[in-house]
Amino acid sequence: MFRLFVAVMLVLFSEAAQARSPLVLYTDFGTADGAVSAVKGVAYSVSQDLLISDLSHENPGGIFTAAYRLYQAETFWPKGSVFVAVVDPGVGTQRLAVALETNSGRYFLAPDNGLLTLVAEREGVKELRRIDETVNRRPGSQDSHTFHGRDIFAYAGGRLAAGLMRFDQIGPKLAPDALVKIPYRKAERHGDVVAGIIPVLDAQYGNVWTNIPKALFDELKVELGDELRVRIRRGEQLVAELVAPYRRTFGEVPEGSPLVYVNSLLDLAVAINLDNFAKRHGVESGPEWSIEIGRK
Repeated sequence: MFRLFVAVMLVLFSEAAQARSPLVLYTDFGTADGAVSAVKGVAYSVSQDLLISDLSHENPGGIFTAAYRLYQAETFWPKGSVFVAVVDPGVGTQRLAVALETNSGRYFLAPDNGLLTLVAEREGVKELRRIDETVNRRPGSQDSHTFHGRDIFAYAGGRLAAGLMRFDQIGPKLAPDALVKIPYRKAERHGDVVAGIIPVLDAQYGNVWTNIPKALFDELKVELGDELRVRIRRGEQLVAELVAPYRRTFGEVPEGSPLVYVNSLLDLAVAINLDNFAKRHGVESGPEWSIEIGRK
């Protein structure tokens, strides 16, 4: 009986020794064809014990919007999670395929095109490496040049998440500041006005999200119910100007009325109760879209 117990414990210890981490997929491939299924198939071919989840496979905006979607979700995943993020208009060109380990202990495999800008800024870069495509590439895919999400990122990410390789085996080390980043306007306060950009829209409802944190807004000493003036620009062009109250949630204003509120990331946002703010006012998102919110 003792020998059987020892044998069982050895098996369990051996299985536990092969670390598994969640593998989170984010692409702009959509789900109308088999692209996402192929990506998952490659990952499962590495290990059928993987824990695979989808962040999203839709991205109606550009690379900066995609960077924000990644930023929006990754912080809620446990340490050790592996993200394969593929929004890659430069696939097959000289842009690098990179792997990032953040100070928070999460891993990101992505094209080096600015997609990791916000994650690297918030979490910090512990280590950055170039993915060695001679080793970390799906066998037999050497002649494929336009589907790196399947052939490189899913394969390498699957191996990393399954514990089949260490991070330092993914490829040569790069200087942390070598990571490509997209420049954008940081949130700032000018007197009784806070300003920033519109990094993304709430895709389902058309609410306008900003990069203005609640902590900065609180410096204005605004109370719930106070009227605020909102100005939205694309470049130098004024697109929308309106007055809206500061409220906790949508139902605190009449249907069809605007409000300023704090969203789930504790940043300021603007919405219309039971309507689509972005569509009504012709607002989009990206670094070129700025917003100012201040006292009426």
